[in-house]
Amino acid sequence: MHKSRIEVDPLLGRSLVTTEPVKKGEIVVEESPFAMGPKQNSGIVCLGCYRDLIFGEDGDSLDRCEKCDWPLCSACFDNPDHTGECEVFAKAKVHFAGNISEDGVCSQLDCITPLRVLLAKESQPERWEREIAPMEYHNEERRKLDDVWNADFVNIAQYLRGPCRLADRFSEDLIMQVVGILEVNAFEARTTQGYALRCLYPITGILAHNCVPNTFRTIHPSEGYRIRLRAMCDLAEGQQLQHSYTYTLNGTVQRQEHLKTGKFFTCQCKRCKDPTELGTNFSTFKCSKCEDGWLLPSDPLDSSCKWKCTLCTFSTSNNAIQKALSVMQSEVATIQAMEPSPQKLQETEKLMRKYLVVVHPRHFIQTGLRQSLIEMYGRVAEYELAELPDVMLDHKEDLCRQVLRVLEVFEPGLSRTRAMMLYELHVPLVLLAKSGFIAGVLSTDVLKQKLLDVIDILKECVDILQYEDPETQEGNLCKVAQQAMEQLIQSVEGLTGSE
Repeated sequence: MHKSRIEVDPLLGRSLVTTEPVKKGEIVVEESPFAMGPKQNSGIVCLGCYRDLIFGEDGDSLDRCEKCDWPLCSACFDNPDHTGECEVFAKAKVHFAGNISEDGVCSQLDCITPLRVLLAKESQPERWEREIAPMEYHNEERRKLDDVWNADFVNIAQYLRGPCRLADRFSEDLIMQVVGILEVNAFEARTTQGYALRCLYPITGILAHNCVPNTFRTIHPSEGYRIRLRAMCDLAEGQQLQHSYTYTLNGTVQRQEHLKTGKFFTCQCKRCKDPTELGTNFSTFKCSKCEDGWLLPSDPLDSSCKWKCTLCTFSTSNNAIQKALSVMQSEVATIQAMEPSPQKLQETEKLMRKYLVVVHPRHFIQTGLRQSLIEMYGRVAEYELAELPDVMLDHKEDLCRQVLRVLEVFEPGLSRTRAMMLYELHVPLVLLAKSGFIAGVLSTDVLKQKLLDVIDILKECVDILQYEDPETQEGNLCKVAQQAMEQLIQSVEGLTGSE
């Protein structure tokens, strides 16, 4: 821990607070994972690099460990992460069957990450007692989810104690505690190739939640998945460090559902309690009975509350609103499932126009559609950058600026999503400036100023992404943005020299 300490809050339990004033971008926590492994409910993956492996119907594959016969690609035969479980499986002569369910899940691999935590407990008993044992695992709440609890009990606890012959080393209660700790506290990470895994970070894992976070994390696969937690904005001494454990660009109901089912708590942050979500109207519906009224929940945290119009007397039930939302989300999901194409872009535009009369322009459904369109404009056939007329470049610029306005409220400061959006924004701005200059509409001075504005946008993008692992997708985008910025600086110098 760099500039933070653990504090115990009577309501929130253990959390982290700053020990001194912290500047935006400074590290407040840095640590290596206690253990890491495949995500729960994964397919068959290599237990070293986590890439998908293809097994035949008979469970046969060349990608197996030479010692224990469990899934391992040839590049990972000496991977130290697999050593511990390899000894367990080889000694117990546990066969890997390679069975996959209809939804592509290999439940036999569910035991891997919990087993790695248990083996790390044996090798690092002091760290376990100090950092892992106090972590929340919510077994009482998880026990109420009968199907999930029973599946974990059979596939993990009974499997490790029975076929794997570990009953004398690990009790059922301890194994289920570890399963819960992972469920509640683990973070998803990505390898440099983009494959998903989960990591358990004891200090970062106890961060308090807020739907408007003041920290952001970067995980560095090229440094053994070391995590660095930084301040998104300037922080005062004694300020609580807060992270978002849900997607900030979801509406209040959706965020609350995710936190309740995955983390077993109800968020009481300022944003969640505000019917307008801090003035963004991110979950607001249009009133169907009057021209300019908006429907807002009387209590966003009460699932039985009424939604009332801001202008007329009309009100409706939360149930009716959620049903309407469910229909919209289903329509969006159908289009999102399409491969990127001119048709997908056009259908997304149609859907956005259709919902303008149903929800607020900044509603999270509309924001999600904008993000989808931003990715497609300039990248799908018939809408490639060289072919986009100025009116469509203007449209892409507007889409970017609308998403950025929302991000300024929900992810203020050093936001990774903001950096991506700034990169998307710079492209139409450059093309519009150049086409205006070629058409004789813009003078050299105006062109120069517009390019300087774009350089500032790219500089902010690089300033945010500079903290990413250079081997990751975000780290690579940082390099691309840096190159684009340098080219524009040269262009501006060329314009200055020609004056």
